[in-house]
Amino acid sequence: MALYGNIHSIETMGTLDGPGLRYVVFMQGCSLRCRYCHNPDTWDMDGGRRMSVEELVTDILLYRSFITNGGGVTISGGEPLKQPQFVLALVRSLKKEGIHTAIDTAGSVPLTISRDVLKAADLILLDIKSLDDRQAFSLTGMGNANTLATLAYCQAIGKDVWLRHVLVPGWTLDEGRLTNLAQFLSSFSCIQTVELLPYHSMGAYKWEQLKMNYPLKDVKSPTVADLTMARSIFEAQGHTVLMSSLGPQKRTKVS
Repeated sequence: MALYGNIHSIETMGTLDGPGLRYVVFMQGCSLRCRYCHNPDTWDMDGGRRMSVEELVTDILLYRSFITNGGGVTISGGEPLKQPQFVLALVRSLKKEGIHTAIDTAGSVPLTISRDVLKAADLILLDIKSLDDRQAFSLTGMGNANTLATLAYCQAIGKDVWLRHVLVPGWTLDEGRLTNLAQFLSSFSCIQTVELLPYHSMGAYKWEQLKMNYPLKDVKSPTVADLTMARSIFEAQGHTVLMSSLGPQKRTKVS
């Protein structure tokens, strides 16, 4: 019996979602309501188009020669772990084909739902919105308990993690908060890379299209000095730092 998922969009030559050149699947559905979300049109679980695992794998295999030399497939969203059965079946099918898999998640789904997918994937791109639970709630409408439990589980099973964190001026872009986060993360040997994502408002037009008020419209992007400060804090704690030029939700190519 075919297993179907709701797909928001597909990017066939992604360079911002894990190592190498990647085929990126953006899933529908998300429990968070991030103030800076670049794809609020992914929030609705019933949006997008339905595809079976077999249909998606068939399309992915057309790009095998491009994505198997250090790259792979990243399943993003939205929150891909909102569709765990579909994502697990997709990951398992891709692993049979020898294709590297990554899950791009905010860890907002309880481990009772996400554990099997986290264990099956090769790499977890985990976005910690804020180490401060109250600030996480203010930024996203949900606290960080599930996210931190996800990181702890990855540590327990030795799963490779790229830790992602958005630098939002007036919110997370704060020397004290960044120092606390860098120190906290230093105890997790599963973290290979810390990717710092400078806030920007490139997705504000989607909020306008959906007739929604963009909450951070007056927030400016971080300065070069801001980014240098943030990088130095994490490097001082021994982290390998990747500084992305784009924010938390990249622009997507609708398939």
